[in-house]
Amino acid sequence: MARYAALLRGVNVGTTRLAMTDLRRLVEDLGHENVKTYLQSGNVVFTSPPTKDEILAEGIARKLTDELGLRVPVLVRGGGELAAIADASPYAGKQDDQTRVLVAFLSAKPTAARVKDLAVPPGENIEYEVIGREIHLHFPDGGYGRTKFTNAYLEKKLGVVATTRNWKSVLALRDLTAA
Repeated sequence: MARYAALLRGVNVGTTRLAMTDLRRLVEDLGHENVKTYLQSGNVVFTSPPTKDEILAEGIARKLTDELGLRVPVLVRGGGELAAIADASPYAGKQDDQTRVLVAFLSAKPTAARVKDLAVPPGENIEYEVIGREIHLHFPDGGYGRTKFTNAYLEKKLGVVATTRNWKSVLALRDLTAA
């Protein structure tokens, strides 16, 4: 058995409302065990036989659509992946404020050409590094709330689905999926 975290994009931050009790129930109905949610923003951790991330994500997304009529992008990372992501952060030690260090999780590794063309919007002070299927972000002058370097911007520029979590959430999900 392996531990996974499913990250739902755009839940309970805009118009898409989802009770975490419903999310836990849906994930349990899929046969996953030890299901726990983290915060109200669409993070669910569960145990399942080792399976490809994409298959787990598709199952959860399909269940959300079939039972609740929600079309929500879902990304999944295993516990080992989350530990590696946390270890790879080039910015974790630069900042005490965990809202200024974030990780954008991507549905797939973007092409080298798209990564090369990715740029910070004019007038913004952001550091970023693309590592595999993640973008490590550092906002030295403020948090994520006022940037144009959003999930939608990343999706347009990189051609993949993105969902972003602050450093506190990344560490919590890493800990909740630890073996």
